[in-house]
Amino acid sequence: MGTSDKKRRQTPGSKRAVNVGAATETNGTASLLDTARAVDLSTSSDSDDGDWQNTSSDSDDEYSSASFDDDDSSGDESEGTTEINEAILDYMGALEKEREDEERGDSLSGGGEESRSPRAVAESDSSEDEVPSRNTIGNVPLEWYKDEQHIGYDLSGTKISRREKKDQLDSFLARSDNSKDWRKVYDEYNDEEVELTKEEIDMIKRIRDGRVPHAEVNPYEPYVDWFNWEDKGHPLSSAPEPKRRFIPSKWEAKKVVKLVRAIRNGWIKLDKPKEKPKYYLMWGDDLKTAEKTANGLAYIPAPRPKLPGHEESYNPPVEYIPTQEEVNSYALMYEEDRPKFIPKGFSSLRQVPAYSDFIKERFERCLDLYLCPRSRKKRINIDPESLVPKLPKPKDLQPFPTTCYLEFFGHAGPVCSIAVDPSGMWLASGSSDKTVRLWEVQTARCCRVWSMTGPVRHIAWNPRAGLGILAIALQQEVLLLDAELGSNTEEVSQLLNINVSSVTEHAGDGSLVNWLRHEKLQALQIKHSQEVVSVTWHHKGDYFTSVAPDANTRAVLVHQLSKQQTQNPFRKLQGRVVSVLFHPVRPFLFVATKMHVRVYNLAKQQLSKKLMTGLHEITSMAVHPKGDNMIIGSREGKLCWFDMDLSTKPYKTLKNHHEDIQAVAFHVTYPLFASCADDSTAHVFHGMVYNDLLQNPLIVPLKILHGHQKIDGQGILDCHFHSKQPWLFTAGADSIIKLFCN
Repeated sequence: MGTSDKKRRQTPGSKRAVNVGAATETNGTASLLDTARAVDLSTSSDSDDGDWQNTSSDSDDEYSSASFDDDDSSGDESEGTTEINEAILDYMGALEKEREDEERGDSLSGGGEESRSPRAVAESDSSEDEVPSRNTIGNVPLEWYKDEQHIGYDLSGTKISRREKKDQLDSFLARSDNSKDWRKVYDEYNDEEVELTKEEIDMIKRIRDGRVPHAEVNPYEPYVDWFNWEDKGHPLSSAPEPKRRFIPSKWEAKKVVKLVRAIRNGWIKLDKPKEKPKYYLMWGDDLKTAEKTANGLAYIPAPRPKLPGHEESYNPPVEYIPTQEEVNSYALMYEEDRPKFIPKGFSSLRQVPAYSDFIKERFERCLDLYLCPRSRKKRINIDPESLVPKLPKPKDLQPFPTTCYLEFFGHAGPVCSIAVDPSGMWLASGSSDKTVRLWEVQTARCCRVWSMTGPVRHIAWNPRAGLGILAIALQQEVLLLDAELGSNTEEVSQLLNINVSSVTEHAGDGSLVNWLRHEKLQALQIKHSQEVVSVTWHHKGDYFTSVAPDANTRAVLVHQLSKQQTQNPFRKLQGRVVSVLFHPVRPFLFVATKMHVRVYNLAKQQLSKKLMTGLHEITSMAVHPKGDNMIIGSREGKLCWFDMDLSTKPYKTLKNHHEDIQAVAFHVTYPLFASCADDSTAHVFHGMVYNDLLQNPLIVPLKILHGHQKIDGQGILDCHFHSKQPWLFTAGADSIIKLFCN
């Protein structure tokens, strides 16, 4: 008989013998003889069965394939019994040897300890003792235990102590000694290391390779058509799936690109998740400040009443108790000024009477809480000094006029206009006393006096040096007077000479002006249809303008001295004209109406820009010598600085005067400008214009000049800078001209 046949035939008996042996070990009382007898009984019972086959449970898979026929069991009975007995004896001998080894070990280690009982041995083999204590803290962050010596609690409520962490050297030695250390995974929740089995490692490898985790699962099962197609009137389509269902949609990709572009450009703003505050008010929800009312407004808690102080004490300090005289004086006060509570002193709290106004105050407090509307006012704490611009000190911006140096006396009425010739040696002034005077600047001496037919409104010197022609506006005419100061006398006489007695210029339907020779003075006389209020020269000295606001479409006329011609540049004017100025460099014309200033390009004959002043009524204007900046004065005392390269709106608006501004002026060479008003003051400013277009102009107030008296509601009527020195001339309604020097 072969070895395999022996194994096959001894399998059932061996299995039962092992079970019997295991039971014998557990009980600890059966002997080897009893075990052999039990084996004989088991074999005899198996031999009596005529035709025996394996009917064991499904769990005994390794024996499920064994079967015995009747002939084999009867023929080899004695031989199979002998083999089974030998196997049982070998097994029992091994058990006896193990027991002797354990007893020898206990005797060596324990000394006089008692050997464990069989029940204790059975309990020690329990699987529950081998399982370590499990953490039962639930879904709690482990960072709460980072400062503790334990990591949680087990089922009995005992703390699970934290293990000491190994240093890197110990970890390296452990990995070197144990070849299976790479299988270990640290379980932070239970503070232990778990060794992965071969099945778990195989599962991880399959997942990383993109396969099914379980090897016994077949992902390619044959398709089972569960739908019944027979006898159906409207069966489902059996067409194959189209290819487009397995390809990413290009339209969805385009839509995603649009959304991404919108998010990057800020067209779509995503709401960021609100971060929960680390610290919060535990009882903050009791006031319900975060809730909203029915109309969507936030709830505003009522202001708390004032807490009682020393005055409300039943025994206040002596200084808080008023005397009888003070109490009597309270009765003479108005009710709103009278104190609502008068402190009194009592020796004990029992002697304090009931407060008479208690119910009244409580009722008023309830009315305030219920009926009084409340609104939230935001207050911004700003340092006032931070709002003041940091400007240089005036002493660092010298020179500028500060002191009255000379006074020019001689006029009998208010001085309406003054002008300094280009050389700076002579000053001309026109007054309402119907005279024009010529002054020497250095000595304040009056050199010439010309009598006019009416009050003088405005005068202006020709800007060309050496001509000495003075333009005077009075009533309905403009006089071009030869002051006899220039060196080019022949050119002046030629310009002011008229061969024909009357020259009439025609424009459209009627005549504009009449050019005449003055009868008494060496001057040209230009007759207008309405009263002329101002005259302005072009920087080359050939053209000049005259303004007659009441002349409608002929309010602004441009005259040419060399040809003695006049032209009307506007067919229609928008509003009443106040003042007109030429650009100092470019062919532009500034026309100021009541509220706006229009800039016209004379070369292109079109409107260039319109300055929005925001003022109620403009009174005067002046252009910077470079031509890119302008100042405008108004009747409400405001001064506007315009940077025409920057905007059509004011760059700065200064409210420095209390009354109407009458005149403004720029200095030709120094960075200075000034304004004068009916409050009898002249303000001097530092106005630096930089060549760098990116740098804004610097405007610094320097000095307020006083000295003129106010006559009939009028103060200083005109101001003008010296052509070469940082001096300022002012003309007042008190008929005095003052020179302010540095």
